[in-house]
Amino acid sequence: MEVIQFLADGFASALRWHNLLFALVGVLIGTAVGVLPGIGPMSGVALLIPVTSTMTGGLGPEEAATSAIILLAGVYYGAMYGGSTTSILLNTPGESSSVVTTLDGYQMAKQGRAGAALSISAIGSFVAGIIALIALVLVAEPLSNVAVKFGPAEYFSLMLLGLAAVSGLAGKSMTKALMMTVFGLLLATIGMDNVSGVARFTYGLAVLYSGLEFLTIAVGLFALGEVFKTIIGREYAVGTIARVGRILPTRQDLKDSAGPIARGSLLGFFIGVLPGAGATLASFFSYIMEKKISKNPQKFGTGAIEGVAAPESANNAASGGAMIPLLTLGIPGSGTTAILMGALIMYNVQPGPLLFDEHPEVVWGLIASMFIGNLMLLVLNMPLVKLFAKIIETPPKYLLPIIVAISVFGVYAVQYSTFDLMLLIACGIAGYFLAKNDFPLAPLVLGLVLGPMIENNMRRALTGSDGDFSIFVAKPISAVFLIAAALWLVVPLLLKLRGKKVLINEEG
Repeated sequence: MEVIQFLADGFASALRWHNLLFALVGVLIGTAVGVLPGIGPMSGVALLIPVTSTMTGGLGPEEAATSAIILLAGVYYGAMYGGSTTSILLNTPGESSSVVTTLDGYQMAKQGRAGAALSISAIGSFVAGIIALIALVLVAEPLSNVAVKFGPAEYFSLMLLGLAAVSGLAGKSMTKALMMTVFGLLLATIGMDNVSGVARFTYGLAVLYSGLEFLTIAVGLFALGEVFKTIIGREYAVGTIARVGRILPTRQDLKDSAGPIARGSLLGFFIGVLPGAGATLASFFSYIMEKKISKNPQKFGTGAIEGVAAPESANNAASGGAMIPLLTLGIPGSGTTAILMGALIMYNVQPGPLLFDEHPEVVWGLIASMFIGNLMLLVLNMPLVKLFAKIIETPPKYLLPIIVAISVFGVYAVQYSTFDLMLLIACGIAGYFLAKNDFPLAPLVLGLVLGPMIENNMRRALTGSDGDFSIFVAKPISAVFLIAAALWLVVPLLLKLRGKKVLINEEG
């Protein structure tokens, strides 16, 4: 009953006119971000963090944090909705989690069924979002109560598990992902040491005493990096945009999609809860599962509506599931949730077990707003499908200068520092070269966000044990987390080596 009361308070907060407006703006921008190829939820959320600080200027600290996170979360799951549009109409995924949708979505569009594919995608996303949110409401509070009992040793090991999970599954090369994780942790050490007060890696520059600003690095790497990539690589959307035609799905379409939507939602949610797994893995798994259990697996890849319903439901449920480790444990499970965590910390709201006790208005307001936002997305996406399809045609000569302007003005409005503008440009150039050479950016951001917390918890644990490192394996929960982290890194390597041996034997 206590959860229902908290949720009711959350709806009272989320239904305030300014929070409804923030949710609406968030889901609209998110859908547009998802529709535009290449930008993706990470870049969209990073780009809008500085905008939220100016938009919430007249509100109190708690209200400002609630409104800002409502807007940013709206962008996050709105982008997941919008990512299917280019996949279906243009055979160009809006982000990695929409890659699987192209397999059947574009085939449906070529058959004149683009409207049905887009509407089933919207319905599947809505159902998945609601299922994930109900699970979030039921699981979040008990899990945070368990996590409150964690000591510094358990927290240190849990955060290492989060880093290992994202590093183990990010990008094509685990070595490159681990390098980026370490680089993020190194960047996190710049500034004044909280314990000893010693300046580290500041080189006498006073501007570095407070460390590198997370906002500047995130906006530079993702938003500006994407701009440079588009300009230099000339990666504009190409191809013929399919006509949308009839929007409403037939009764047979709904019947064929019901099972895949339900299964995709549940599978996506559980995969989303795992740190590092994310929406991309969820969409691939759900598609493979539907193909395995289908009576006619040969129809997949030729325009099967199940091939659109399952992955689209799974990637939206995964984005809801990823909020659980973020809110209850303070562990972001993906690059986007790492950026959301950075935004919360900017507003002096620390995600983790105490979040539900210390900032109930923020957390329950966010959860309630996600129910409202999902309903808004369904109401908006069904009639406005044709309008969102037109966004794809936005010429880069108009779009790219807008992104650059928002990045520069946003960072300067928050930091008032020319150093941060130079850092922004440097991060943009670095983001371009790193992405070009297949270095994943999410582990760097995660290392930057978790670095200070890992260091603080390690020091607190060692202070309590008089410098004895065995405390991390002496405590059972901490030892389990460390073993899980090691397995997360070692198992994929062993599987890869085994695959190479099989290949060599076959060739031999």
